[in-house]
Amino acid sequence: MTEQLRAVIADDQALVRTGFRMILTANGIEVAAEAANGDEAVAVVRRTRPDVVLMDIRMPQMDGLEATRRILASGVEDTRVLILTTYDLDHYVYAALAAGASGFLLKDVSPEHLVAAVRLVRSGDALLAPTITRRLVERFARRDEAKATLHRDLADLTPRELDVLRLLATGLSNAELADRLTLSVATVKTHVASVLSKLDLRDRVQAVVVAYETGLVSPGGSG
Repeated sequence: MTEQLRAVIADDQALVRTGFRMILTANGIEVAAEAANGDEAVAVVRRTRPDVVLMDIRMPQMDGLEATRRILASGVEDTRVLILTTYDLDHYVYAALAAGASGFLLKDVSPEHLVAAVRLVRSGDALLAPTITRRLVERFARRDEAKATLHRDLADLTPRELDVLRLLATGLSNAELADRLTLSVATVKTHVASVLSKLDLRDRVQAVVVAYETGLVSPGGSG
């Protein structure tokens, strides 16, 4: 990517926003705006159209979960939301992922990991901390008949694409998928892209959620 990556930071703690701004700008990432609550976050994202939003969950007036829903429902197709939390197994985080957020980070993340995560989310390879994400999905996901109906186009996936989706739900990287399926990494990327396109999903995180909620993969099992 040649264009500068642009971010919005939404957190009710000024020190957190300042610290993240310093880290991002020092690494060539423009901070387009800051927000101290969910209402402000929705407004500034609609105005600035950033690439990535760093979104706290617990904020006044409107929490980050509702702000995430509104942002992703407002047609900002190229904006990704990265949830910030102090808890690695918080049901609010799962709800945010199910609402379309592209991943999550703990607030004590290292500067290097923060920058790498923002860039990763922007690239679309958005399954952050895959083993933690999988544990969280396994803990809170339940088969939902309405969602299963919504995603009944799983039938449109080829047998190989279903294999890829099942393995995605276990938190495997593209390289690990390639090794497991005896394919090249390039071929795996093609299959992943096809799964996301056919199911109309934003990224790998949503694919993991769909795999559990449709019953393709069951919590604690292989599906």
